[in-house]
Amino acid sequence: MEALQDVLRLPAERLFKEELDALKAADTGKVPAGWQLSPRSVLTFITGGEAGGRIITPKYIGNKRLVEMAIATLVTDRALLLIGEPGTAKSWLSENLTAAIYGNSGLVVQGTAGTTEEQVRYSWNYAMLLANGPTPEALVQSPIMRAMEAGGIARFEEISRCASEVQDALISILSEKTISVAELGKEMNARKGFSIIATANTRDRGVNEMSAALKRRFNIIVLPAPPDLETEVEIVRKRVGEIAAQYELGAAAPADEALIKVVTIFRELRSGMSLDRKEKIKSPGGAISTAEAISLLTGSMALAASFGDGELRDADLAAGLQGAVVKDDDKDRLVWKEYLDNVMKKRGEEWRGLYTACKELNS
Repeated sequence: MEALQDVLRLPAERLFKEELDALKAADTGKVPAGWQLSPRSVLTFITGGEAGGRIITPKYIGNKRLVEMAIATLVTDRALLLIGEPGTAKSWLSENLTAAIYGNSGLVVQGTAGTTEEQVRYSWNYAMLLANGPTPEALVQSPIMRAMEAGGIARFEEISRCASEVQDALISILSEKTISVAELGKEMNARKGFSIIATANTRDRGVNEMSAALKRRFNIIVLPAPPDLETEVEIVRKRVGEIAAQYELGAAAPADEALIKVVTIFRELRSGMSLDRKEKIKSPGGAISTAEAISLLTGSMALAASFGDGELRDADLAAGLQGAVVKDDDKDRLVWKEYLDNVMKKRGEEWRGLYTACKELNS
């Protein structure tokens, strides 16, 4: 097995293995069939707490009741659909729920315009198929079929990016909990514990709208954007610290002042209104999400460490902001210029350095 420090990104079950082991050792609740933890221990893993003297770090900072509803859904035979704006931690929550419940978050179907029905159900090793005909050995199981066979949880990312006929391949799986393999004359029946956690982006509505029949087979939970500045700053601070440590960026952690400035800019551009509600603001065409803020800050830290003295400065933040906001040159550059002149410029001396650095890049 490869050394952990050589892996670019560890799955949640390996990244938080010690926490999961502590929760298992201290778990006294009833563990549902196919699960490795009780629902209360899964909740502790997701929202934070303590187990056997070990601190469990929160993986999702937000409405605890939504997490409880998600876990309760998976206790039953209902599938779970997490919907939200870009960057509302849908995939992160999906991965960590699967890691806590099943211990393997890697059974994933990534929804794209090119996803096929075979990737949802099964396909064949065509060399073996031509040589020997349809045999169990020639069958290539999809992640969903493997989850059914093991009584685990499969993840379906960005389901609304898939064509309608691909989405509808899930209907019989979720209704009957079986996949029929006609070529072998047999059915694959799901074991207890099987479920699917899907995610969908609200920005993708109208791309491939999910049918009412498919929606009925999911319990749908809408994940909101962080409700206030303080919560979003805390989310960004936590994730930036984790990512910086993982990549050993060698830069000092962003000061609270820098975090607040970045999150303020993102919240205002996202909402179309200044935080004091006095100024209307045009929004850029791209996603201005919490995840984008985290990427911006980690990228700025890498810039400061690689080409500066390791201290995050206004010029490093400005470079990240320019790339995060201006994704469509014609429209977004104008939106960003108006924000700089009409909002940031008026904020006084403490914003002067960042304003000047951003203005120079956008000139």
